Amino acid sequence: MAATARKTNWFAIWVSVAVVVVLVLVAALVVWMNNSASNPAPGPTPEAANINVETGAIVVGDGENTMDTYIDFMCPVCNQFEQLYGEAISGLVDDGTITLNIHPISILDRASSGTEYSTRAANAMYCVAAADGAAAVPFMQAMFANQPEEGSTGLTNEQILAIAAGVGVTEIDSCVNDGEYSSYVTTMTDKTPIAPGASGIGTPTIAINGEVIANSTLPEPADLASLFE
Repeated sequence: MAATARKTNWFAIWVSVAVVVVLVLVAALVVWMNNSASNPAPGPTPEAANINVETGAIVVGDGENTMDTYIDFMCPVCNQFEQLYGEAISGLVDDGTITLNIHPISILDRASSGTEYSTRAANAMYCVAAADGAAAVPFMQAMFANQPEEGSTGLTNEQILAIAAGVGVTEIDSCVNDGEYSSYVTTMTDKTPIAPGASGIGTPTIAINGEVIANSTLPEPADLASLFE
């Protein structure tokens, strides 16, 4: 009888151990699933020589100094910035003063009546830049020239593709319509080095040689080069 009792006790112990192991595995699985849900895979990255996939920057020019611009295509102030400073910035790129790093991000999806226009437009910017680096700035300028109002549904993918075609980029229909880089846009928006996350960073955000400057301190367009002296 004693032997039988001892055997039953060992059986109970092993059952208890097995239950603990199962509970630990279940807990680990729950943690992994939660982490996966809160940190989705970045998806495809726009592989091209003019795109820094680590920072999300679309690189224009090769000057010694750098200007980083964080923009949202639904942002009216970004449009104003482009209209005021775009020509001066292009001049500094052309004369070799700066390298322009354009970061298309999506902090205003909430302002497009559920169509996620900011993400769709940023995705399209990467589609264009990956297809033809020289078309990136003209595409950005054309997108701002056709900027929809905040609170609207934004431009349709068909309209965006027409703008891309207008700057010489075609055959990116699937990239735009499938949102090929949408997850990447979200990832880059969430990891911006300046006030990370869609609820943190504002647009436009400008960094000169890696240092953020207040938009209110920007000089007149004719004096923009003074930032790099």
